[in-house]
Amino acid sequence: MNGTTSARLLRVASLLASGALVLSGCATKPALAAHSDKLQVVTTTGLLRDFVENVGGDRVQVASLVPNGADPHSYEPSLRDARNAVYADVAFSNYALLEEHNVIKTLDSNLGHDAMNVSLAEEAVKYAAEIIPLVENANLDTVWLGLRAEGNGARYGATRTSEVELSATKVTGPGDVFAYLTGTFGETDVYFNSSDGFSAADGYRADTMTLPVDAHTHLSWAFTAPGIYTVDLQARVKAEGTSRPVGLDTGTFTFAVGVNPAEAGLPNAVVLGLGHADLTANLEAGELNVVYDADGGGHARERHSPRDVVIDVPAKALSEIPAGSQFSFMGRPGEQVYQLAQAVLGKHVHGEIDPHLWQNVRNAMAYVKMIRDTLMAADPPGAGTYQANAAAYLAELDELDNYVRDTIAGIPEANRYLVTTHDAFGYLADAYDLEIAGFVTPNPATEPSLADRRKLTETIRSLGVPAVFLEPNLASRSSTLTEVAGEEDVAVCPIYGDTFDGAVNDYVQMMRFNADSVRNCLTGTTSTNSRETPHE
Repeated sequence: MNGTTSARLLRVASLLASGALVLSGCATKPALAAHSDKLQVVTTTGLLRDFVENVGGDRVQVASLVPNGADPHSYEPSLRDARNAVYADVAFSNYALLEEHNVIKTLDSNLGHDAMNVSLAEEAVKYAAEIIPLVENANLDTVWLGLRAEGNGARYGATRTSEVELSATKVTGPGDVFAYLTGTFGETDVYFNSSDGFSAADGYRADTMTLPVDAHTHLSWAFTAPGIYTVDLQARVKAEGTSRPVGLDTGTFTFAVGVNPAEAGLPNAVVLGLGHADLTANLEAGELNVVYDADGGGHARERHSPRDVVIDVPAKALSEIPAGSQFSFMGRPGEQVYQLAQAVLGKHVHGEIDPHLWQNVRNAMAYVKMIRDTLMAADPPGAGTYQANAAAYLAELDELDNYVRDTIAGIPEANRYLVTTHDAFGYLADAYDLEIAGFVTPNPATEPSLADRRKLTETIRSLGVPAVFLEPNLASRSSTLTEVAGEEDVAVCPIYGDTFDGAVNDYVQMMRFNADSVRNCLTGTTSTNSRETPHE
């Protein structure tokens, strides 16, 4: 096998001594071994683990960092995960910014120097995988304002484990400014908070958002009083975990909150009032700017200097601070703030392409071919076994592709709409002639207003869909969609995106289940609020 046992043990001992990661809730997670005749393979997700097990068979021992039922977008790795990376001869990640950044950092920083490390979403294009852009239909009444780190940062020595720091260093205006994320369980992470000042002494640590290179994130912004505000941002690049950040640029961004944007005194400025905008650290140009798409479709992007834009926070953005200690940083419950809400609930850092390639079975076949060739290179004596296993599995996947296509073809064309709360099904729609018709709450931090619920109701009514779809691991967090579906007497049906569970625990089963669920629910042959039974 690749690597030496002594080097592996030294890395594990170093992790234990440093206390860099904690071991929690992982007693039953599969573990790789320091001494084994089998090829040791680590994957980031259970779905990739399933692919490797089908190709590797008895010649490989496989462990995934993200356990079944966990969200790969937000999972935080443990010491056991780091140890599995230390022992691995081969590592497979999806990447394309699917996984939480700490998962990738744990993987890359703990692999041996001679271990093979493959990012399948990028590499699979060599095997004819088709990629599509990640297009978000936010449906917001105000501009969606996120943060972006654009470019790969090669000029700074950056890799996929590097970080770009965006720090708020100064705020002017009649009130306080907050920028925060609302997680999928309602928790909040506050990144900018002007109410307690800004500290240059510690590098503005309390007012800093960190992103991987070539990524962007959703964000909520809140302002406590109407008027004109300016927010100074500083961008820095940190190539390695122990390196000092390198300064990129500083810029001042102007907000018109509850007042006419003309009051900002920038007569020729572009007013950002709708669509998508990102305050952007441009790593190629070495500057801060604004990337803007007025239509919000992801195709017609403009680029502006901070001094040439005014971000409009209109009077209709006025909302009440919700109850709950997680929102107390803004003030008392019921007090009013002006808010630009994040477009999608949950911490969701992503890049330009949709990373959920496997929802098109032909792309999963490209993954399998890449895995086959990687295992053959890592373990030449097993080449015949890997080839035979892959051939058998590819034949099964070819049958699966036909099954999914034929099953979905049985849905009347007028009914082929997916209403979901997670942007994981673009490839399913693209490959099998469905259309995504998602709904996003304008303010994910609070219960939707009557107007918001009315929009969802109108969407369901106008499309005439007999069902909406929720991922089982996210269903408990989607009460509004469930309630409106009940009011409209449409079914709430399960669909699997990123992870398995106790009912569906392999890829073939997952895709057959999804096809059956979509067909049965969209043809109206399942009862309201029912759950399909996984295909055996």
